[in-house]
Amino acid sequence: MVPCVPVLRASALASLLLVGVTATARANPASLVPSAGVEDRHALFDLEYRYELDSSTVAREGLVPGTDPTSPIRRTDDLAFHQFRHVLTPRAEIGVFRDTWVSLALPIIITQARELELADGIDRSTSTTLRDGLLPMAGFDARDPSAAPPGDMVFRGVGRAGLDQVHVGIGVAPMNQDRDDTKPTWKLRADLLLAVGKVMKFDSMDPSSETGVSRGVHEVRIATSFDRRFRWAEGWFELFWRRPIATKSGSLFADPGFGATNTSPSQVAGISAGLELYAVNDKVTGNRISLDLGGKAIAHFEGREYTEMWEVFAFAGDARRSGPLVLDRDPVDPALQALSHPGISNIENYLETTGQIAVRAALGSNVRFGAVVDLTWKTDHAISFADAGVDLPTCGTASGPCENDNNDLVDPNTVEVNPLHVPLIDLVGHRYLSQDNFAFSLGVQGTVTF
Repeated sequence: MVPCVPVLRASALASLLLVGVTATARANPASLVPSAGVEDRHALFDLEYRYELDSSTVAREGLVPGTDPTSPIRRTDDLAFHQFRHVLTPRAEIGVFRDTWVSLALPIIITQARELELADGIDRSTSTTLRDGLLPMAGFDARDPSAAPPGDMVFRGVGRAGLDQVHVGIGVAPMNQDRDDTKPTWKLRADLLLAVGKVMKFDSMDPSSETGVSRGVHEVRIATSFDRRFRWAEGWFELFWRRPIATKSGSLFADPGFGATNTSPSQVAGISAGLELYAVNDKVTGNRISLDLGGKAIAHFEGREYTEMWEVFAFAGDARRSGPLVLDRDPVDPALQALSHPGISNIENYLETTGQIAVRAALGSNVRFGAVVDLTWKTDHAISFADAGVDLPTCGTASGPCENDNNDLVDPNTVEVNPLHVPLIDLVGHRYLSQDNFAFSLGVQGTVTF
């Protein structure tokens, strides 16, 4: 029996279907449970294509001579950032015991492109990035280093493609509504995200030689989800936590020692939830059409990351070019021990929020497909945020590393200095900030179960 559907809901669903044909899609992640029982769903195979478009304004702090020291630090828009990616993700989940499964996913980046242009109201003479020499006044085009980028563009990165991580996981469902319809489906899972691709680096002398997309970071992800189906709707939510556990050889996340702090990639935690409304729900055939409205909030914690400016920082910190961001490998040695800036930088805590509209359909009990549109916003945050170093305790008052002077300062030419700190971009009044972040994601997805 098909439940009655209000005309308004059906009309809204029809209009969304027109938009959703090319939208990002994921089947409701909380409702399907692969299992090894005779009459169970044994395996799930999923293929998802996603198009992502990210944009933000890169601002810069500035100090105005003669300003009241207690006044807020001025922020000025400097550059506009744009990035797009095409991602294809095959995924498989196979039941191995009762309500227990293993999974494998391969998020393949088909192509990724990034560029920076002058922000509104900014020209090449007023851009602090160009004035400080982080880029040539004409800009830099990594796709054609012999020519300046067109128009107001000041930087264009190389086209990148490849695989960042392989996701290997295991999951269990302590409760399964397919077995007991008085209870929700409760799932627990853990995934190991193994960095296998070519590390994402930038070579200003030969840009085309570095087209990798991997952060070179091995991570673990732990998640739990609940899903409850009713006659006309299905509610679900998920909690997750992801943290780095190691880095592969060649990763940019190396700890230079001395007074370096927060050198690891940032941890991430979040919650997502949604309500799936059935427009068609045929219990006999299994055919279904639904509208899924949801959202998520993800917290990104302090650490080092690839940011909108990472390639520019690497360009300006290339020791072969003697740029303004070249690091000192050994701050204790009076002579400069030139070390190229990796490009990645310390970021401030920020919150990412997403609204999602999905149209989903099922043909029988074994075939599902759908479409999703995601709109994402991020809070403003600093993206060059490295501390100057660590002030050690005075010797005689503590065990371990110490200093002879009794002060609250990071003393130059000592082990207290952070080699990754560059005053030109990390000092208060000179830092870069990511503002007005917006991301749009769309695509399609299909799932087959056996």
